[in-house]
Amino acid sequence: MSHALPVVDEDDTPLSALRECSDCGLFQRLPALRPGLVAECVRCDKVLRARRRDSFSTTSALMIAGLALFTVLLFEPLLGITVLGREITTSLPAMPFALEQFNMGELSILVLTFTLIAPLLKLGTTAGLLIGLRMPAVNPTSLAALARVRAWLSPWAMTEVFLLGLFVAYTRLTAYASVEIGPAVYAMAGLMLVMVAADAWLDEHALWDAIGRRQPSMPERRGAPIGCDTCGHVSVGRPGDLCPTCESRLRLRKKEPVARCWALVGAAVALYVPANILPVMTVIRVHQGETSTIIGGVQELMANQMWPLALIVFCASIVVPMLKLVLLAYMLIATQRHSKAGLKRRTKMYRLVEAIGRWSMIDVFMITILTALVRMGAIASVIPEPGAICFAAVVILTMLAAASFDPRVMWDAAEEPDRAVELEGVPA
Repeated sequence: MSHALPVVDEDDTPLSALRECSDCGLFQRLPALRPGLVAECVRCDKVLRARRRDSFSTTSALMIAGLALFTVLLFEPLLGITVLGREITTSLPAMPFALEQFNMGELSILVLTFTLIAPLLKLGTTAGLLIGLRMPAVNPTSLAALARVRAWLSPWAMTEVFLLGLFVAYTRLTAYASVEIGPAVYAMAGLMLVMVAADAWLDEHALWDAIGRRQPSMPERRGAPIGCDTCGHVSVGRPGDLCPTCESRLRLRKKEPVARCWALVGAAVALYVPANILPVMTVIRVHQGETSTIIGGVQELMANQMWPLALIVFCASIVVPMLKLVLLAYMLIATQRHSKAGLKRRTKMYRLVEAIGRWSMIDVFMITILTALVRMGAIASVIPEPGAICFAAVVILTMLAAASFDPRVMWDAAEEPDRAVELEGVPA
């Protein structure tokens, strides 16, 4: 593993070689990397660049495979069940709309976005980018816009989370009915592997470099070196100027990161209690209904001796949301107290919160699948309840809270308390 070298004299370092760590704010000089090597921040261990061999060609092939698999997802059945001689099947596009008959339009939109729209747009924008880079006539502004959309979509494309929710739903269904796995399940498993491999193999730094080389030269600007939040490239300018690579607005830090994060954490805490107390679904079996909460679902899995699955659901649905809220509150309080203790540890905590946030959607996806499949009226049905909406809101709010927080302000507050206060008013 190769490590980035600290900047000794910024004036003697070309801007193309500089990189601002997005987690701690340290400007560093990136060394020339051979394919297969990784450059890390010397202060917080953030990966600044992972150099890949044949990055664009390999990712292009993966995108073609991903789009082919997504086509299978759209037109083939996902799961089917047989209850009392009656067969019911469902597909991925039909699943979110099953929630609408129970006045769960908000939940339907979320599931549709996370399972269909965001993954498809991510595949399309990535493929469009890589094709556009091979065509000299394509406008660099269009390429930059596609790259910005792709970066924004990444956390919301939850194919792997949905697949785990599908596995939980399948396990619960096998206790009551004969379940048939459709071709779309295998396509989804393949799509998950393709998207994970594409994310790992695509050299983001090289992608933005290729876009930046197409941009017209900008007139010389006054200001200081400032790192772009979107593409990571360093340019001379002032907050509010356009980044010459990706055309995003430059800013020293995210706008009011502490206040916005506190507001979102507070809203998530307010919804966390009803999300765990209110029922998330009602299961009807032969004219008798039984409500189930999040923790009730875990207990049911334990009662059926499905201990590993119960542990996964407990961690994803109970532990992870609480852990995110506690860690975010700890980071916010430490920042406001200008604490110098454990800065590197807190920065790693922030990366953990960002990484685990989306996995709490497992229960929401499971409820959606059960609702779409088990719909036989008084004989056997699953009805989503308000607790599912509250729980989904908690997941979204904690993800937005992590995205609104800027870990660099923890380092600012510890090193330059006056500047940290000033940065709260920096324009977006």
